[in-house]
Amino acid sequence: MELNELRSKSLRFISAVHLQKGEYESVIKCVKVLREGTDEDHHASLPVLAMKAWLGLGRYGEAEKELRDMVVNKGIPESVWVSAVEAYFEAAGNAGAETVKGVFLGLLGRCQVSARAAFRVANRVLGCGGEVSRVRTKVVADLVSDERVVALFASEATAKERAAMHAVLWNCASEHFRSKDYETSAVMFEKSLLYISHDIENRILRAKGFRVLCLCYLGLSELDRAQEYINEAEKLEPNIACTFLKFKIYLQNNDHNGAINQVQAMKTCYDFTPDFLSLSAHEAVACHALPVAVSSLSNLLSFYTLGRPHANNRSCSATHIDHDPHSRPRKREETGRREKNWFAVTSWNIGTQCGKDKKYELCAEFFETPWWLQRIKRKTALTDSEVKQAVELLDRSGKILTSISAGNKLGGDKITTVEPDLYFMHTFNAYDIHGRLENCGPQQQLHFVKSFASSKACDPKHLLQIGVGASQGPRSNPEVATFALNECLSALLSSPSPDYPDVALIVRRLIALASIHKGDSDDNAVHNLYKQAHGIMVGLRDGEYPAEEGKWLAMTAWNRAAVPVRLGTGRCGTEVDGCWVGACKEGFRDGDLQVMHGGFCNCF
Repeated sequence: MELNELRSKSLRFISAVHLQKGEYESVIKCVKVLREGTDEDHHASLPVLAMKAWLGLGRYGEAEKELRDMVVNKGIPESVWVSAVEAYFEAAGNAGAETVKGVFLGLLGRCQVSARAAFRVANRVLGCGGEVSRVRTKVVADLVSDERVVALFASEATAKERAAMHAVLWNCASEHFRSKDYETSAVMFEKSLLYISHDIENRILRAKGFRVLCLCYLGLSELDRAQEYINEAEKLEPNIACTFLKFKIYLQNNDHNGAINQVQAMKTCYDFTPDFLSLSAHEAVACHALPVAVSSLSNLLSFYTLGRPHANNRSCSATHIDHDPHSRPRKREETGRREKNWFAVTSWNIGTQCGKDKKYELCAEFFETPWWLQRIKRKTALTDSEVKQAVELLDRSGKILTSISAGNKLGGDKITTVEPDLYFMHTFNAYDIHGRLENCGPQQQLHFVKSFASSKACDPKHLLQIGVGASQGPRSNPEVATFALNECLSALLSSPSPDYPDVALIVRRLIALASIHKGDSDDNAVHNLYKQAHGIMVGLRDGEYPAEEGKWLAMTAWNRAAVPVRLGTGRCGTEVDGCWVGACKEGFRDGDLQVMHGGFCNCF
């Protein structure tokens, strides 16, 4: 018996050596001799050796028979038959996919199979042979959807293998989606959902799966299935992606009203960004849904404040005109020079066409638009009659805003909210136009700004823009500028995370205003601004306050100290630059101080 056992072991080693050397016929002979012996000679390695030898000889039929015979051999360990399955599929490729599935499912009924083994087989079938084919994908889809295979991954102990299986199936589905094979992609995304636990932690992952399934069925134009999946996704995680996909479904159903309602719903989502409105407009134009495109672009325009040009002004007007040639382009003063030119030329051309069609009222409106824009572009002075006309229009718009803010009805409908930018635009224009009136003094302009600052629509950015505008130009108003900038500074500093670049800009403007318009008559006002700036900067981390602005403050404080020192009216650092000297010592090198002052003073 011992000799027989030694003989059997020797023949198996000889077979292994022949297999490594590629002598496949010799391997088959050794296996044949071993099988002619007693039952004890039928070692578990024999079918593996024989299968690999038949594969080497290119005789896949015999190799498949050896592989299937392994199913009934209970003595073969799991690692051995998994290795055999991998070797067979690597050699046979797509032609062996169905065989691998049959063998694996047969093994499930014969012995205890682990989740790790199931993952290895699925990963080998999908990941071998380069680009994923539909044949191998179908085999894996059938394999991983078998109830016995799914049950292997059900326990908490197999969480790692379950996550790995989900990732493999998801990546396969993504590959098919990128190649626009939406049908196969949908199948694999559905199978990947089988490997996500139904718990709170995986809720977001399941929602993501439902969203991509919605995309797949949108690609297949199966809108009912797409609607079902997006509804399931919204139950788990309502967000902007769900709202946008619903928008796409309404577009493909040619339901323009439903799509427009979804555009409005997007703005209420917690993760909304204006980019979704731009994307919605492109989708609507592609579907020839021009009213939806107009709605998307109109909502997008509301997110851009005065002074920030954007090309979507042109897109919005072009879409309006394409859909309805009688629509009048909006007068948006914040457009850039190029966009103003485009508006002017387009309005002129449409007005000319309306004149030819004897639609004189529309013709007058279109011709009025380029006149307004060209006035802004050339910055020519308005005539007295034009100023009076502008004042009348502003008064009318002010009454409308007051009426709306009070909740009164306008055109039969009750309007309860107004965009804050409208109040700002009205205040800014009222300040500018009233500054052109001869009988209107600075106090009237200050009244407009104070009224706006006390309203709920006021934003620090609005006050900053008013303050900067009022501090410069031929019609500057120092009183308005000082008030607006101080109010803005207070609002910024009271916020949890102040915008220090804006704070630095305001501090510099206030110092300039106090220096120019008050001069030497009120040094305390300037000195207090430096002290306030120092108080703001104390305790800040490096880089929070702009370094260049800090250097400017230190330099100008130093230079202001030079005059009383030279005149002998005070020592450097008292009542002028105060703590800024200490800031200089700590924050600048000697060379910097010499550049600022031209040398050292007695304090050093």
